[in-house]
Amino acid sequence: MTAATALVVFIILVALTFDFLNGFHDAANSIATVVSTRVLSPNKAVAWAAFFNFVAAFVLGTHVAKTIGSGMIDLKAVTQEVILAGLIGAILWNLITWYYGLPVSSSHALIGGYAGAAIMKSGTFGVILLSGWTKTLLFIVLAPLIGLILGFFMMVSVTWIVRRWRPSRVDRQFRKLQLLSAAAYSLGHGGNDAQKTMGIITGLLVASGLLAKFEVPLWVILLSQAAIALGTLFGGWRIVQTMGTKITKLQPVGGFCAETAGAITLMGATLAGIPVSTTHTITGAIVGVGSTRRLSAVKWGVAGRILWAWILTIPISGAISALAYLIVSRIL
Repeated sequence: MTAATALVVFIILVALTFDFLNGFHDAANSIATVVSTRVLSPNKAVAWAAFFNFVAAFVLGTHVAKTIGSGMIDLKAVTQEVILAGLIGAILWNLITWYYGLPVSSSHALIGGYAGAAIMKSGTFGVILLSGWTKTLLFIVLAPLIGLILGFFMMVSVTWIVRRWRPSRVDRQFRKLQLLSAAAYSLGHGGNDAQKTMGIITGLLVASGLLAKFEVPLWVILLSQAAIALGTLFGGWRIVQTMGTKITKLQPVGGFCAETAGAITLMGATLAGIPVSTTHTITGAIVGVGSTRRLSAVKWGVAGRILWAWILTIPISGAISALAYLIVSRIL
């Protein structure tokens, strides 16, 4: 194996490590509600989520991978060092926020890191492709807002439908339905998030001259889906606690509405090729469901800390990756 090939293999392994940590960090997105409502035990919940994470690429395509890999940064500015530095920045920010139990976006950490390294390498913001960033930045606001609105109206509608049911019947039926909503959300999570790693790896292959054009190979799809599913299996329990219990208290009916609202939002964005934050989406949906009881049911102090972490994710991961690029470029 030549040194150049070894470097490509190493960067792919780093990308898959990020993908694993994405699943580990964002496991809370897929399972927080189903665990907090005690529909499934944590071990069964992560296995359920991991399976649907894995099969997502075969259902939702690779539109997001193309946006990440070739639609956000000018490929002329993309080198192996840029990709490696971008991944380092994203991984470090993920680990920092995991330690503090903050459910921030692994997706925004990745694109922030990718951009920060590319800007440092080229010395100009001109490498940023505004067309790809416009919809991504817009959906930083729209994804949680859509999740919130859908969660609110689903909860109101479902509450009206079951208003004459006995509480025991509501609880029993929605425990079963939550299995389906958790599966749908995990499908949306795996479909959107794993594609970001696919896009990075495919961009690396193009930059290294191993691919003539940007087309995601099957082996990249399989490895990316397997890595995020494996990460989900290990789970990030600190963030599960924040998402499942600290924002608002959920019952199975509320968990079903939040997951369904999140799944609809994610699947729509994925099919449109828009890289969105699964974390932002499910947080918005949980807040929407909780606010149907009363606004005080939502712990706005926790939500506020999460919001600040969201705002800081892209610039901080970008700054870390810019610094990492200076180090990596000198070593390599």
